[in-house]
Amino acid sequence: MTGLSAATNLSAAVLDPLLRTDASKPRITYYDDAIGERIELSTVTFANWAAKTANLLRDELGASAGTKVAIMLPAHWQTAAVVFGAWWIGAEVAIGAAGGADIAMCTADRIPEADDAVGTVGDVVALSLDPFGRSVPDLPAGVTDYATSVRVQADRVVAEHRPGPALDGRSVENVLTAALDSAAAHAISGDDRVLSTADWGTGAQLVDGLLAVFAVGASLVQVANPDPDILARRRSTENITRTL
Repeated sequence: MTGLSAATNLSAAVLDPLLRTDASKPRITYYDDAIGERIELSTVTFANWAAKTANLLRDELGASAGTKVAIMLPAHWQTAAVVFGAWWIGAEVAIGAAGGADIAMCTADRIPEADDAVGTVGDVVALSLDPFGRSVPDLPAGVTDYATSVRVQADRVVAEHRPGPALDGRSVENVLTAALDSAAAHAISGDDRVLSTADWGTGAQLVDGLLAVFAVGASLVQVANPDPDILARRRSTENITRTL
């Protein structure tokens, strides 16, 4: 990470240096121990997903700098792509069912909350989080299916260089500084492979559990529904050097 001088766009500030130097390095590895799921994305593959999400938000939903995107999703690799996609177009990420949102990204069970968050004029996007990219079945009229819509988007995006607030009303510089401070506090460096079972249910948790890891160039192994016995072995098999 090169520091605050490149921080006009949060996604560009974090991902561009990694794409130049570590494009093929595993960036996020996701496990769900309840169903035996494992998926690993390199830096470039993750960036492609984030870019596709950015293009979905910008081109299909009309999002731009200052658009408020409510995130009602668990800690998941697709959630990470959604967040970085929003930041790439200069939109503001709001964690949870924040009122006054322009767009809400949610799981199917949270569509009623998402409807409340965007009111009568906003857009709701539902994610199945299915490892095979299946759509959400039986969606209400007017709700966009992420899996269907994102796959047709371009995997490159023009970054917004005049972004609005980045996270819960905080500026890009403020959020990036918080991420770098968090990485330092947890002694995380670019050489680390970080294991985490933490949720991203608040802005602070998102900074500590996701952005801080990426901001210093570390690799994240995110585990949902952790099985304690498997988790102990995974520290060895995944070459874990830090645990959150």
